[in-house]
Amino acid sequence: MPKKGTVHTVVLISATTEWRVVRSHYPEPELHPSPFGDWFIVTLEVAEQAELVIFFHSGWGKIAAAASTQYVIDRWSPALLINLGTCGGFEGEIAKGTILLVERTMVYDIMEMMSDYEAAIASYTTTLDLAWLGESYPHEVQRALLVSADRDVQVGDIPHLKARYAAIAADWESGAIAYVAARNKVRCLILRGVSDLVGEVGEAYGNVAVFHEGTQQVFQVLLRYLPAWIACATSSS
Repeated sequence: MPKKGTVHTVVLISATTEWRVVRSHYPEPELHPSPFGDWFIVTLEVAEQAELVIFFHSGWGKIAAAASTQYVIDRWSPALLINLGTCGGFEGEIAKGTILLVERTMVYDIMEMMSDYEAAIASYTTTLDLAWLGESYPHEVQRALLVSADRDVQVGDIPHLKARYAAIAADWESGAIAYVAARNKVRCLILRGVSDLVGEVGEAYGNVAVFHEGTQQVFQVLLRYLPAWIACATSSS
């Protein structure tokens, strides 16, 4: 078992569908249990060197995401946390399959009715320090804000999210992961691909096969280039 401080990178995978895709990509490693989800170790070739990487099923939603992120930091003290996953894109603002390099996260399902609503939103907004990545990325990405809530994005929310925050996509966990990583002063890289679009309706709502297919396509890209992203962090450490 890897000891604290001996693992450079831990990759957090949130949704169960996303975890199934990752497990099918790495079918051999032994699974280990945790209070949140299973995890396994693989050896990846990073900048022509073998590196141990932990993949951790952190669970869906903000509660599981925050708790498992802190658990991973306390247990292994990684130099780099990576969250690979999916998000729902706002139709007309972003194309399906686009990979977002998340530079800022915001939790938007906070309903403060007693005082300053915007201050409450700001308290759970995190700007990720990505200066260590430099300006050359392993593949094409779009730097963007990603908004999070413990629900699939509601069609009626989109006009406000676009107008007030210039949001183009939403997920469930990124806001919590970025928040915890920032407070622990751990480098955090969040890469999320648009698995489905939401416009007047959500194309995956009531049709989960669309999400499953989109997840497969997104993770083909994310896992292919994962070693190159880790190399960016390794070279700047």
